[in-house]
Amino acid sequence: MQTAVQLVYPPRCLACGGLVDSDFGLCAECWRETPFIAGLVCDLCGTPLPGASDRAEHCDECLRIARPWAQGRAALLYEGTARRMVLALKHGDRQDIVAPAVRWMAMAARPILRPEMIVVPIPLHLRRLVARRYNQSALLARALAVSEGLEWSADALVRTAHTPKLDGRSRDDRFAMLDGVLRPHPRRGGVLRGREVLLVDDVMTTGATFAAAAEACHAAGATRVSVAAMARVAKDA
Repeated sequence: MQTAVQLVYPPRCLACGGLVDSDFGLCAECWRETPFIAGLVCDLCGTPLPGASDRAEHCDECLRIARPWAQGRAALLYEGTARRMVLALKHGDRQDIVAPAVRWMAMAARPILRPEMIVVPIPLHLRRLVARRYNQSALLARALAVSEGLEWSADALVRTAHTPKLDGRSRDDRFAMLDGVLRPHPRRGGVLRGREVLLVDDVMTTGATFAAAAEACHAAGATRVSVAAMARVAKDA
């Protein structure tokens, strides 16, 4: 039956649509062009760093900016093939990208995962959720939790205001626009009390969204917050 299905619907590359050997994969060319993050990374935001080290290292940005979370990781650099996949998931209803993305995220995040963590997605405002019909961060968070055997909560946090899109905004603008926008859910936020939290989003740019969400988790009584993203914008990578 599987062979017959593949004859009618042959597996396609997630990025370019070319033929591949198995479902949810990349062709050889797209694989070579996908900027996976490996080696030494900033322990707070996951951006790649030069050299090697046996201890936790931080990038220049994380040395300048106080991060309200303990550790962070990302699977890909937000450029090239990775950027196209993120945008396809976010705006193109390409939910087939979730499964491979979570495999890559799990590999990147395992050094910071703890068995008692609860996985929480960055929430969308209701208006944006209705327009998009799904929260890509929630899809990633649920799949990552299932993959790693962790508890997860889809709605421990809420977005209380419909903010403009953050694309092209400066770091200061992003932090100002998100100040107080993410909060614990008035009824379900209590699930975070006394817990270690892993926040999940599709992209980390300046870290403003993760910062607002981490502060909301701490306000709800979380003991420790870490973050994981599918992709990381890294200007100097």
